[in-house]
Amino acid sequence: MATAKKAAKKTAAKKSAKKPAAKKPAAKKPAAKKSAAKKPAAKKAAAKKPASKRKPNAAFMKAMTPSAVLAAVIGSTPMPRTEVTKKIWDYIKKNKLQDSINRRLINADDKLRQVFGGKRQVSMFEMTKLVSNHLK
Repeated sequence: MATAKKAAKKTAAKKSAKKPAAKKPAAKKPAAKKSAAKKPAAKKAAAKKPASKRKPNAAFMKAMTPSAVLAAVIGSTPMPRTEVTKKIWDYIKKNKLQDSINRRLINADDKLRQVFGGKRQVSMFEMTKLVSNHLK
């Protein structure tokens, strides 16, 4: 019986030692609940934004006439700037003109070299600037 009482005292001592530790996380939980209550409100506000459709800029959708040099690459029909860029990328991918090491660079062939102002290699960001010089 003496061992049973000692074992009971040890478990009671362990439980009492654990109780103060249990109070600390309990104090943190209400603070977490307050922040959790704010999150659903933020989600509702974010859900309202996608409801309105995004309208394209009219300047991008205006049909532009390509120069004779650019027409050799994409065709001579008037088209928006977005379509011009798509057609140039189709041409680049079809003829494998994208640099194999640095994919941002475009290696110009004879037709594109005229569009790029005689440059042998152009970055994709510089390409749009050079192409815009050939649109009216």
